[in-house]
Amino acid sequence: MTERRLVSTDAPWAASAGYSRAVRVGGHIAVAGTAPVAQDGSIAHPGDAYRQAHRCLAIIARALEQAGAGLEHVVRTRMFAAAGCDWTEVTRAHGEVFGEIRPATTLVRVAGFVDDDILVEIEADAIVG
Repeated sequence: MTERRLVSTDAPWAASAGYSRAVRVGGHIAVAGTAPVAQDGSIAHPGDAYRQAHRCLAIIARALEQAGAGLEHVVRTRMFAAAGCDWTEVTRAHGEVFGEIRPATTLVRVAGFVDDDILVEIEADAIVG
């Protein structure tokens, strides 16, 4: 049986919702939908899709590191942008972080998130080895 390694999140609802920030099984790492949450638990950078996307990607990078990988191992991302936000700012941040890595990606416009200050969520899949 392949080992299943969980990367925890500090979110207070993680246990009650039954999820992890990331899960590694073998060489595959799945990073959950990641909102732009600040260290204090508030939503970082309200009204700024570009900075929120960078915050999401920083959280993803930390989860990957905890799972034994890096951004260079990412093969797929999914970006979810709130209706009305500037999706070009979300993709600009994604491009700055992933540059030549160029994972397969999807951008979907959604009606909204659980908190109205969230403009973007991002998830990622990585393969190591």
